[in-house]
Amino acid sequence: MFCKINKIYMWITCSKKQVFLLCMKNLHTTIMEVNNIKQELPINEQIRFKEVQVIDEQGQKLGKLPTNKAIEMAVSKNLDLVLVSANVENPVCKIMNYGKHKFEQAKKEKESRKKQKAIEVKEIRVTPNIETHDFNFKAKNARRFLTDGNKVKITVRFRGREVNYVKMGEDVLNDFIETLKDVSSVEKKPFLEGKNMFIILAPSK
Repeated sequence: MFCKINKIYMWITCSKKQVFLLCMKNLHTTIMEVNNIKQELPINEQIRFKEVQVIDEQGQKLGKLPTNKAIEMAVSKNLDLVLVSANVENPVCKIMNYGKHKFEQAKKEKESRKKQKAIEVKEIRVTPNIETHDFNFKAKNARRFLTDGNKVKITVRFRGREVNYVKMGEDVLNDFIETLKDVSSVEKKPFLEGKNMFIILAPSK
């Protein structure tokens, strides 16, 4: 009976210890997250200038005021005094809801990142003696890639004795440039690298 009670006591003790360690871990994570939040602009008592140019929450210029008075003015409106220009000769502060300002800025940045699309480089490989229907098919694909906002690398591969027909390969690449000039600009002109010659086209702006 004593052994059973002792085991139960040890189990409870271990469980408490695990819960305590888990809580400490979560607390540490929370503290780290808070410390990682950057406050970009000094506000209120963090402002070290004795006098600052003040702009109110409506955008009206109030002129140069003692910093402590400007802080009192902001606090009386449940707002913050934010240093928006740290020019030593003429520091400028604005009265605003800084928490709301940061939230809106973060929201805008998030939306901006969503709209940004990573530009990929799509490669199309051809031979120096490409047939007309193959050329048209490859050009159609290249046009689609470019209109989707991607760059296109068109490579002519020379195999065996085909390396003697470099001029033919260059003509093929120039034909692609001419065919796609309405949707692209040449980022890299025909360039020979080993047994390959290539161009890079970028979407027209």
